[in-house]
Amino acid sequence: MTSVLEQAKQKRKYLPADLQINSWNDVRPYYEQLLAYSIDSEAAMLDFLAFRSEVEAVMEEDMSWRYIKMTCDTTNEALREHFNVFVTEIEPEEQKFSNLLDKKCLENQFFNSLAGDYAIMKKGMQQRAALFREENVPLIAELSTMEQEYGNVTSQMTIEHEGTKTLQQASVYLKKTDRTVRETVYMKMQQRRLQDRTVLNDLLSKLVEKRHQVALNAGFENFRDYKFKSLCRFDYTKEDCFSFHQAIQKAVPPILAEINKKRKQKLGLDVLRPWDMEVDADQKSALKPFKDTKDFVAKTIACFSEIKPYYGECLRLLSDNGYWDLESRVGKAPGGYNNPLYESNIPFIFMNAAGVLHDVETLVHEGGHAIHSIISADLPLVEFKDLPSEVAELASMSMELISMEHWHFYFEREEDLKRAKRSQLEGVLSVIPWIAIVDKFQHWLYENPTHSAEEREAQWLQILQEFESGNTIDWNGLEHIRKCTWQKQLHIFEVPFYYIEYGFAQLGAIAMWKQYKENPQQALEHYEAFMKLGYTKSIPEIYKAAGIEFKFSYEYVKELVDFVYAEIQKLG
Repeated sequence: MTSVLEQAKQKRKYLPADLQINSWNDVRPYYEQLLAYSIDSEAAMLDFLAFRSEVEAVMEEDMSWRYIKMTCDTTNEALREHFNVFVTEIEPEEQKFSNLLDKKCLENQFFNSLAGDYAIMKKGMQQRAALFREENVPLIAELSTMEQEYGNVTSQMTIEHEGTKTLQQASVYLKKTDRTVRETVYMKMQQRRLQDRTVLNDLLSKLVEKRHQVALNAGFENFRDYKFKSLCRFDYTKEDCFSFHQAIQKAVPPILAEINKKRKQKLGLDVLRPWDMEVDADQKSALKPFKDTKDFVAKTIACFSEIKPYYGECLRLLSDNGYWDLESRVGKAPGGYNNPLYESNIPFIFMNAAGVLHDVETLVHEGGHAIHSIISADLPLVEFKDLPSEVAELASMSMELISMEHWHFYFEREEDLKRAKRSQLEGVLSVIPWIAIVDKFQHWLYENPTHSAEEREAQWLQILQEFESGNTIDWNGLEHIRKCTWQKQLHIFEVPFYYIEYGFAQLGAIAMWKQYKENPQQALEHYEAFMKLGYTKSIPEIYKAAGIEFKFSYEYVKELVDFVYAEIQKLG
């Protein structure tokens, strides 16, 4: 009798079932077979694409497991070396052959005659072929290794407060009603971050320099312009991003100023300090959504099952088969992610739970990604399942808000449920300008690649001030901390320019949630309709399938953030 894992796994037709990838020579023969593959008909082309997709699925999953194991234990040098072997020795050779395979397709009449779902794939191949430079292969390999250094540094950050705590675990104290405790822990956390301020500044300087060289090699003036092409952003431009920044800057800070003003009054404070922003405004003790990991898992599966039984089954599949690592611990990389394993067809969820509301937000977010991965698993090619972030994050951020309507599993008391929802929605509003700030900062970084660390920090402060929410938070005496708060954003180090997508997707998620509140069944039909498409349509077409629009004008931003604010006010 076959197991669930065996049933889900993509069946190999071309590669040996027992293939082990220890070096490039283990897979080189299959790439050479692909290059020599005779394509004299449309049927032969479809067979070729299936063969290539299978190879890509196996390769990507092999690298993914190396990455997963390394981030679960950054202290293990053997795991780190295992990952580095792939990105420095195997992946560079794979990139060279992939470029040749792209050209083989683009020069073939039967490929060019393919229509429908293949249109986006064609554009992606054309873009990759246009950007490929042999001299960039080793540079990209070096970058892949360097980018992991951020996780190595930050995973070792701990403080001493009632024992040794990771920064994720320490953040629990920022919700304490005792202001002295909040300030003490906040300052310990920031002082710990400051210990690596120079290390992380130097790391980013090296990354910017190397990324700029990649861009120059490919014929671009700067890495931003290169990366927009590399990310295959077919549906919007850098100018659209600038307009989005301006729309957010105009629409959101006034609302946040009102929220913070009310917070200050409730807390009975003359001024709000950074350590006053996570405590409950009514000075109630921090919400405790679950007792332990087992309870956390059970409640999340119950929550998803109530939305739709199938969604609960998806999470149970991950839980029962060990396809997640949820708890925070020393030596574990920061952050959270969902890794879509294209051959297993079961994704892996990674996060750092510390027993707070944010953990719920993270798991339902990554759970949305996981459902997306499972629903789109039957698409025939990896290219169809390799989602742009504007689409992937729509699934996850929508699930954050949709699931919120079912958070009674975590919070039995109505009062606690309202507090949780209010916190979530205030977080939605506060993250939108943060996304714009991080994105605008990245544009500056790569438009000015020779900047100094001092200029970088000064620019960060200037951008922060542009998005101030009525100067409602007092940073007096903390300027040395504030000017390097960008260092907590791993995207800047590990996945440059992958962040504005969260802003676009957050707007889409608000629209999806609004739709769900009005007609749950229809909203879920739309939710699954867009997920089933994978990346076989343009982003605007995918958003249309979701029953929403892909746009980011001031009017649209204001309409949606006003809706969120109105929902917050209903909660009291």
